[in-house]
Amino acid sequence: MSIDYAVRAEGLQKRYGRTQALAGCDLAVPYGSVCGLLGPNGAGKTTAVRVLSTLVRPDGGRAEVAGFDVTRQPRQVRHRIGLAGQFAAVDEVLTGRQNLEMFGRLFHLGTRPAKRRSAELLEQFDLAGAADQGVKTYSGGMRRRLDLASSMLLAPAVLFLDEPTTGLDPRGRNEVWRAVRSLVSGGTTVLLTTQYLDEADQLADRVAVIDAGRVIADDTPTALKNAIGGARIEVIVGEAGDLPAAAKAVARVTTAEPETDQDDRRVHAPVSDRVAALTEVARALQDQGVAVEDIGLRRPTLDDVFLQLTGHHAEAETAP
Repeated sequence: MSIDYAVRAEGLQKRYGRTQALAGCDLAVPYGSVCGLLGPNGAGKTTAVRVLSTLVRPDGGRAEVAGFDVTRQPRQVRHRIGLAGQFAAVDEVLTGRQNLEMFGRLFHLGTRPAKRRSAELLEQFDLAGAADQGVKTYSGGMRRRLDLASSMLLAPAVLFLDEPTTGLDPRGRNEVWRAVRSLVSGGTTVLLTTQYLDEADQLADRVAVIDAGRVIADDTPTALKNAIGGARIEVIVGEAGDLPAAAKAVARVTTAEPETDQDDRRVHAPVSDRVAALTEVARALQDQGVAVEDIGLRRPTLDDVFLQLTGHHAEAETAP
């Protein structure tokens, strides 16, 4: 495998009973980058992270992390990675500071370095004010930030984050994002699984979409969005009965068949000359007396990419 990649997987396979969790998964994450791993629930995201972090052995294929084989050299891999799972793994009996200092000693930092690093992380994750309170008094978001801080004690070469901001409010999410960016600027490589497409858009240099245990798309967020088309005009009408008139107006400015969403009372289609298209459609709807709630132009989003690749929106994920 190439030494240019912090994480490299080829043909990974993993089965749990009759369920094929990974079915030939390929992945390549360059050093010093953030890779967002997206996919429906049950697509294999968490299994991929568990294999790459040496928590489970693959049934087939191979993978390297930081230059070491996850199956043949698991100890070397573990010395170079950090991992934060979907649920906070902290001791509720201890304080926030005691938790971090305990993890620091377990990581062989030594007493003084563990105290110093713990204090830095408590400040970084906005937990300094509650550092000496019992974790049992923390909110869910605070516990999540403490768990993330523990995974960053050693500023690892490769950090695996499995849905790291689940349960956090917008402020907490932004704090995690800032911390991730800071780590990456210092050379850490991050593999991030997330259900939040805006999170992948904000953080990821590349996005890999996984479905049915295989990576079905892998590129930069911009390239993935551009691949499904350019700007689209979108019209939302006040009454569902006006959708045919709106579709007719939109059809005048596009070569594609306008798409109609009855539930959202929305018509949309790709356009090339954006300003001219918007002006013409607005004028046509006004002339016909159609009441419009909203009209505008928008670029494709990662949700559009997700929909085209997997057949449904990210928020409509199926149960595992």
